[in-house]
Amino acid sequence: MALTRASSASALSASRSALTFRSSPRTSSRFVRYSSHSPLGASSASTRKKVTVQTLQNLYKNGEPITMLTAHDFPSGHVADVAGMEVVLVGDSLAMVALGMEDTSEVVMEEMLLHCRSVARAAKTSFTIADLPMGSYEVSPEQALQSAIRIIKEGRMQGVKLEGGEEMAPTIKRITQAGIPVVGHVGLTPQRQNALGGFRVQGKTTAGALKLLRDALAVQEAGAFMMVLEAVPAEIATLVTKKLRVPTIGIGAGNGCSGQVLVQIDMAGNFPPGRFLPKFVKKYADVWGETIKGIQQYRDEVKTRAYPSPEYTYPIAKAELAEFEKILDESGTDSD
Repeated sequence: MALTRASSASALSASRSALTFRSSPRTSSRFVRYSSHSPLGASSASTRKKVTVQTLQNLYKNGEPITMLTAHDFPSGHVADVAGMEVVLVGDSLAMVALGMEDTSEVVMEEMLLHCRSVARAAKTSFTIADLPMGSYEVSPEQALQSAIRIIKEGRMQGVKLEGGEEMAPTIKRITQAGIPVVGHVGLTPQRQNALGGFRVQGKTTAGALKLLRDALAVQEAGAFMMVLEAVPAEIATLVTKKLRVPTIGIGAGNGCSGQVLVQIDMAGNFPPGRFLPKFVKKYADVWGETIKGIQQYRDEVKTRAYPSPEYTYPIAKAELAEFEKILDESGTDSD
């Protein structure tokens, strides 16, 4: 028994020592790890309070623009949260930018839930919402409520977003009655691109602008606490925003909205050259270019054996190495 306890204590001590800090300049203040299979890790403790619906309403009342950005996995959710986004949206745009699909109509609920859970683990202070995927809410308000509940319970999100105007008012009302925050989406509704004749700007005519206003008012009255206006002339979006009592989030709708949203992959430049971007997207970084450069340097250093250099390898005591070599020599074992 004493031997067993001693062995257990020794093993525990070894386990703890593997997690101690290394004081070398290259790994200062980092845990020592001996495998590539390690979690991404958490950022330093944030001083920001958790963003809530009330936080967003206060920003709106104070006239301070609301920032929203999409995310589709732990790293993208992590960086959006640390960068200070008030809202992180797990958008169905992940169908194209993360899963290589043709359009948003392909993604299904199970895929959305997987991505929601990944983002939820990372976005600890942002308010998180997720798109209800096409086919999960159009049949009836009850179907929509069941889907929304899954997004909250299984996806660990705090709210849902769905597309549509007047015709979706009963659905929005049913979900909000269950205590689930809803973000509306009017103007260009990508899930309905086939009915709209493609990705076209909405509200460009008087009739179109009046329809947009009716849709926005209906979504508001149904209980949505916020709504996205997509691909709408800036002047129309500004006038519609002024008619509402809830904040609007613009995407291709000018700066007269109460806030803005972009797809993270687009604004971060994480795509190959030649990819078409909508007119409203500003490229703030060149993630693709920096990544290509880094990977190509890695390839070159592997080919020339410059990597891994000694600083990236684990040492062994000279006496231990000499003993091992001696055993090999004495055994006469070789590779043939």
